[in-house]
Amino acid sequence: MAPDTVSLRYFLVLAQELNFTRAAARIGIAQPALSARMRRLETELGTALLVRNTRSVVLTTAGAALAESAPPALAALDRAWDTARSAAAGDLGTLRFGYSLSTGAETTPALVDRLTRGNSGLQVSAVPMATPEISPAVADGRIDAGITRGEQPGRGVRRSLLRRERTGVQLAQHHPLAEHPEIEIADAAAYPLRLPDRAANPVIHDQLAALFQDTRPHPRFHTPAVSFDMSQHDLHDGVTLAPAGEAALTASPAGLTWRPLRDAPSLTIHLALPREQSPLHRRIRAVATTLARELHWLPD
Repeated sequence: MAPDTVSLRYFLVLAQELNFTRAAARIGIAQPALSARMRRLETELGTALLVRNTRSVVLTTAGAALAESAPPALAALDRAWDTARSAAAGDLGTLRFGYSLSTGAETTPALVDRLTRGNSGLQVSAVPMATPEISPAVADGRIDAGITRGEQPGRGVRRSLLRRERTGVQLAQHHPLAEHPEIEIADAAAYPLRLPDRAANPVIHDQLAALFQDTRPHPRFHTPAVSFDMSQHDLHDGVTLAPAGEAALTASPAGLTWRPLRDAPSLTIHLALPREQSPLHRRIRAVATTLARELHWLPD
């Protein structure tokens, strides 16, 4: 049976000091306790490590060999313990992240950056996915975590609110409504409204459409031919509006801006994790909670 590492570490101190009194004081134990430890270590190894007399301690051939070979072995063992502790704390491993494309401008990069900052043991692979596919992919283990706009349905996942955004509209800077700091829903409904393709995110599509259900006359909705046209060229006509969350304020292309809709319910972004959670999943949730608080993503 291999000796316990505590006795081995005590032996290395004694091998440096070659004096029981000084070694015991350095370790912080009584000298008789150190002597007992060394006798037990020699018994476990089946060989003498020290030659003792009243004035000195000398290493035997076996003792000198152990003093030379033990430090790298203990260092390797310490690294193994550190690796195990890191894995248990969720600081080690590979994280597969799926996110809806509309969260990729700000929310997802901020969370990934916080997870990996100063943590070289955690590798993150974040890829955009169709929003309705994210929760099923988390549930069946194809990805470890997901970020979705809206609380997406699906079994086998735990969802937590990550961010709440004011609802508004993207519009051209020269649009007649752009001069207002806040826009009435009825005023916005008087203009053509571009909604995202319902297949891309039924939850958000229906939530945005419901904002205008009581306006008269009924608004004119249309869906762009390209679901994620980063240029937003259709809004530059100075007529069309695009209902969107507040993140559009910082992600708008040149020539466009964003204004909040008065009394509109907020839009939400959610973190999806498996029901059965590993230390890595628990770390993701803890980091996400801290980040949301620091960046005021969830108003009090």
